[in-house]
Amino acid sequence: MRRLGELEAQIMDRLWTWNRPATVREVVDDINLTRPVAYTTVMTVTNILYNKGWLLRGKQGRAWLYSPVRSREAYAAALMEDGLGASKDRPAALVHFVENMTEEEVAALRKALRAVGRQAKP
Repeated sequence: MRRLGELEAQIMDRLWTWNRPATVREVVDDINLTRPVAYTTVMTVTNILYNKGWLLRGKQGRAWLYSPVRSREAYAAALMEDGLGASKDRPAALVHFVENMTEEEVAALRKALRAVGRQAKP
């Protein structure tokens, strides 16, 4: 999976944070609070995200409403999976990954492994 570009990430971040469908105008107005960006630029990138399968869209009046197809967590998981795929020794890569985790992250990983273990059993 290719990492999102800077503007793609900013658009997705807003849609993930808002957790509701939004128009390009809403996204542009919010981005413009921190840096200038043209409406047409955001509209083009949003359309690209839609064509790549990252966004769903539906009409509301004359405007398109966009919403994410995947959650932020699913995106992060896909990036981690891609990173693991870059290693010829996945177990060793996992060891290096876990060595850099905080105690809270290790505890969350243990909890996730227990939850997945319970789901896998009939």
